[in-house]
Amino acid sequence: MNTRQLWRTFWRNKTAVAGVIVALGVVFMALLAPVISPYDPLQQNVYYRLTGPERAHLFGTDVYGRDVLSRVIHGARVSLLVGVTSVLIGMGAGTLLGMTAGLLRGKVETGIMRAVDVVMCFPDLILGIMVMAVLGSGLDKLIITIGVVMTPRFARMVYGTTLSITEQDYIDAARSIGAPVWRLLMRHVLPNCLGGVLVMASLWTGAAIRIEANLSFIGMGVAPPTATWGNMIRAGIDHLTNAPWLSVFPGLAILITILAFNMLGDGIRDVTDPRLRGG
Repeated sequence: MNTRQLWRTFWRNKTAVAGVIVALGVVFMALLAPVISPYDPLQQNVYYRLTGPERAHLFGTDVYGRDVLSRVIHGARVSLLVGVTSVLIGMGAGTLLGMTAGLLRGKVETGIMRAVDVVMCFPDLILGIMVMAVLGSGLDKLIITIGVVMTPRFARMVYGTTLSITEQDYIDAARSIGAPVWRLLMRHVLPNCLGGVLVMASLWTGAAIRIEANLSFIGMGVAPPTATWGNMIRAGIDHLTNAPWLSVFPGLAILITILAFNMLGDGIRDVTDPRLRGG
């Protein structure tokens, strides 16, 4: 399949197209947050404290009278920044580790993959809490933490792909003529891993956003008053009976964003996997 056929296959997938539209909508909402948000997300007005959804405040207000819609819009900036950046870190580190282990074998393979196995024994949230306890709080620490959580996932997937690639005859031929390891990685292994890596990156961006929300919910993410979807849900827990909109709307934002990236990942998989596209 050429590039035009690949694009045609992708755009014929209605689920993938819906995922692209929603994901781009969230991205533009985050980029244009200062322009499209009706209020300053930090502006307090106790007169409108815990006001339900109405014309002036479509998503209602919180305990400090801040506009929930504006905070949800600005919260998208933090969630996307953390989600995308941490996945890029995990993708880069995990891809390098997985390819190195699969190509070099021996003690290098054993050391890398046993370390990956140990890290993957911990649930994502528990591992995130452990790393945050060591690094401390802050946006940059949160990104690094989720990047660490994502790294073994990519390493495990790329390792398996690399093992199958290194069994091919052209790899043996390249080795026989003295091709250096870096050339094998960049010229032969990486291009064949790239499709699967992109699929996993789009799928795990949603997972990274979920982990960020979980850490913020338990107070280990970005500190208030900065608006993030996780700490907005946490702040609304005490008011679920009399002001459910405080947690419902940021929760819906998380749900929609994760679903969009998952649908986008399914579309990329359908294009890059010849078994699914019939080629």
